[in-house]
Amino acid sequence: MTTALLPVFGLILLGMLLSRMQFPGDSFWPQAEKLTYYLLFPALLVGKLATAETGAVDIGRVATLVVGFLLAGSLLLWLLQRLVGWNGPRFTSIYQGGIRFNTYVGLATVSQLLGDGAMAVAAVAIALMIPLINLLCIAAFALYAGAERPSPLRVARQILSNPLIMACVTGIAWNLLGLPWPDALGLFMELLGQTALPMGLLAVGAGLQLSALRGASAALVWSSAVKLLGLPLLVLLLCQLTGTVGVTREVLLILAVLPTASSAYILARQLGGDAPLMAALISAQTLLAMLSMPLLLGLLL
Repeated sequence: MTTALLPVFGLILLGMLLSRMQFPGDSFWPQAEKLTYYLLFPALLVGKLATAETGAVDIGRVATLVVGFLLAGSLLLWLLQRLVGWNGPRFTSIYQGGIRFNTYVGLATVSQLLGDGAMAVAAVAIALMIPLINLLCIAAFALYAGAERPSPLRVARQILSNPLIMACVTGIAWNLLGLPWPDALGLFMELLGQTALPMGLLAVGAGLQLSALRGASAALVWSSAVKLLGLPLLVLLLCQLTGTVGVTREVLLILAVLPTASSAYILARQLGGDAPLMAALISAQTLLAMLSMPLLLGLLL
C-alpha cells in the first residue's frame, strides 16, 4: 500500500521543494494550478466519463452513500461546535477542513490502487460530492460567519460554472447520448488528461504553507481527526449497512481518507472565515495524510 502511494506523495513533496527553491519562479505555480483546474483536469474527467461502461457504475448507490456520509460528517462537526464552542469564523474553517477533499490526490490514488477501471466510479462520486459540499459550506458561512446569504440562482450559477462539474456533466451526457468518440479526439483528451494529475499534485505541494503550522491549536486536531479518521469510519459503517462491496466501496473509502482541498483557503478569505487556521489545516492534513492514508487504506480496503 505504501509503495503504491509513494509516487503520489513524492510529487507533492517535489512540488513543495521546487516552490521553496523558487523554481521555476513564484509566478509559475498559481498559473500551473489554474491551468490544471480549468483545462487539464476537466479533460481527464470528460475522457474517462465519455468512454466509461455506464453499467459498471451504480449511480443511485453512489449518490446515497455520498449524501449519507457528508451529512453525517456535517452533523458530527456541528455537535463538536456545540460541545467546544468555537467562534463562528473559526468553525467555518474547521468545517471546511472536515468536509472538503483534495480531488487531485483522490483520483491519483484511485488510479494507483484500483486502476483506470475505477476512475469512472470516482468521477461520478466527485460529480455528486462537489455541488453538495459547496452548498453545505456556503450554508456554514451564512450561519456562522455572517456572510451574505446568496440567492438560489447565484448558488446554482456558482456550482454549474465549476469546471469540474461542467466536465462531469459533459462526459456523462456524451456517454448517455451515445455520441461518437473519434480516435483523434480520444488521443487528444488522453494526452491532456495524462498531465493533469502530476501537475495537480506538484501544485498541491507548492501551495503548502508550513509557516502556518506555528502555534497550531486544538481546532486543527479536531478538524483533522474528523476528516482523516471520522469520515472514513462513517463510510465504512454506511457501506456495511447498505451491503456495498467491490469498487464502489473502495473508491468511496479512498475519497473519504483524503486531506482537505487547497481551494478552501480562498473561500475562507473571501467569506469571512479564519483564513490562517484554514491554511494550517490544509498544510497539516496534507502532511498527515502521507501517514494516515497508507495505514487506513491498508486496513480498510
